Amino acid sequence: MKKIVIEEKEFYLKDIKQLYPAVLVKTGYKDETTEMSLEWLDLEAKGRVEVAGYGLFILTKKDKKHSFRYESRDELDTTISLVAKQL
Repeated sequence: MKKIVIEEKEFYLKDIKQLYPAVLVKTGYKDETTEMSLEWLDLEAKGRVEVAGYGLFILTKKDKKHSFRYESRDELDTTISLVAKQL
């Protein structure tokens, strides 16, 4: 059975509903953040938002969400590359 490993956590591909990267931006309400697509950040944000970090997210078929957060986009890109090599 094909699986991927992210930060020593194993996921079987058959159990994954979604796997996606995102930027975490501050909403302006206390310490709240929300996920936005990297494409939106690159094309539309134009410096108008405060980036709180980056993440790689997995939603399983049982609707459990796993979050892997990173301080920089480079760290996220490294993880994405490692995951891609496993596929």
